[in-house]
Amino acid sequence: MEIKQSESLFKRAMTFIPGGVNSPVRAFFSVGGTPRFIERADGAYLYDQDGNKYIDYISSWGPMILGQNHPVIKEAVIKAAESGLSFGTATKREVEIAELICTSIPHVEMIRMVNSGTEAVMSAIRAARGFTGRDKVIKFEGCYHGHTDAMLVKAGSGMMTSGIPDSRGVPMACAKDTLTAIYNDIDSVEKLFAENPGKIACLIIEPVAANMGLVLPEQGFLEKIREICTKEGAILIFDEVITGFRLAWGGAAQYFHIVPDLVTYGKIIGGGMPVGAYGGRKDIMTCIAPIGSVYQAGTLSGNPIAMAAGLAQLSILKEHPEIYQQLDLIGTRFADGMRKIKEERKAPIIVNQIGSLAGVFFTKEPVIDYVSAKKSDAKEFAKYYHYMLDRGCYFAPSQFEAIFFSAAHKQQDIEDTLRKAADFFE
Repeated sequence: MEIKQSESLFKRAMTFIPGGVNSPVRAFFSVGGTPRFIERADGAYLYDQDGNKYIDYISSWGPMILGQNHPVIKEAVIKAAESGLSFGTATKREVEIAELICTSIPHVEMIRMVNSGTEAVMSAIRAARGFTGRDKVIKFEGCYHGHTDAMLVKAGSGMMTSGIPDSRGVPMACAKDTLTAIYNDIDSVEKLFAENPGKIACLIIEPVAANMGLVLPEQGFLEKIREICTKEGAILIFDEVITGFRLAWGGAAQYFHIVPDLVTYGKIIGGGMPVGAYGGRKDIMTCIAPIGSVYQAGTLSGNPIAMAAGLAQLSILKEHPEIYQQLDLIGTRFADGMRKIKEERKAPIIVNQIGSLAGVFFTKEPVIDYVSAKKSDAKEFAKYYHYMLDRGCYFAPSQFEAIFFSAAHKQQDIEDTLRKAADFFE
C-alpha cells in the first residue's frame, strides 16, 4: 500500500500544526507510522490521498451512523447552503429539530443547541450547578467528557492514548471540585457522596464507556446510580455524545430504561456537522439564559447548514427503527467472529460489544473499568492495527477508542475484516 501523498502532507502539517493533526485522536503516536490523509468517503468506505480504499470503522467518531456521504443528508446540506451559510439569527430548522427530539424522547423536555460535545457537557454541568446551588461534580475514571478544564481529570480517549493522566495548563482550582469514581464500582460512588454531603451538584457518566475502548455497564450499575442521585438531590447527566441516537433512538437512556435528568449529545444530531446539544428536565433547562440566570451562549449555535443535516439524519432514524436492528446484527456478527478467532487461534483478546459499538482489547482479563482497560498490550495492538490498516481496514489508531459500525456496512465487509483478523493471529 503506497502512502506517499499522506507522508508528504504529514511532513508539511508537522511544520504548521501541533503534532501534524488538529485533534490528538487522529495522531498515530501510540501506534507509530503516518496518519492517512483522507480525500473522500462514501458509504462504508474511506479513500485516502493516494487512492487507497479502506472499510471505515471510525464513522467520523460516531455520527455517520447511516454511512458516509448519505445522499439524503448531502442533498439537504446543498439545498440549505443555497440560502446562506450562517445568519446568526433564529431559524425554522432549529425549531423543527428541537421539536422532533423533545416530542419523541420523554426525558428531553427542552433542549439547547451548541457547537460540540465538549460545549454540551460544559453547559450541562453549569446548569446542574446553577440549579442545585452546589459545586462538586462526580465523574468516572476513563470516561471522557470533552476538554474543559474540570473534566480533564483521569479522562479517557486521547488522554489515555498519550499516557497523560491530567493535562498541563489546568489550574488546581478548576479541578478541585471534580471527584472521580470507578466505573462499575457503586461503592466508590456511595463513598464520594458520603464524604461530601449536600455538596455534589451532579454526577456525569458515559452510560456505555466508549472512550477507554468500549466498557459496558454491569447489571444494576446504572439503576443504582439513578437511585443514589435521586436520594442525594444530585443531577444525573448522561453523556450520550457517542451513544445518543446510536444505541437506540432514545440512546442509552432508552436502551437501559434509565431516566437521566440531563443528557448531552454530539455530532450525530448534525449528521456529522460540528454540532452538540444538551437537554432534559424543563425545571433545570429554564434556569438557562435568557429566561434564567445560568449563562450560556453561542453565536453559531443552531447553524442552518448543520441543522439541515441533522434534521435529515434524525428523521431517517426516527422513521426507520429497523435500522437499529440492522446495526445490532452487524455489530454482533463482528463480535461473534472475533470471539471465534480468540477461541480457535488462542488470541489474547477480549471483545466487548453492544449494538453498533465494539471494542477489542489485547488482554486476557475482562475489561470492566479504567484499570482493567489500561492492562491492554498497546504494543501488540499497534502491530494488529497496522496489519489491518495495510489491508484496508481503518480502525481508530488507539487501543482506547471504540469501533463504530454504520448502516452502510455490508455483511461482506464484516466477513472480509474477520478473515484478515484471523490471518493476523495465525
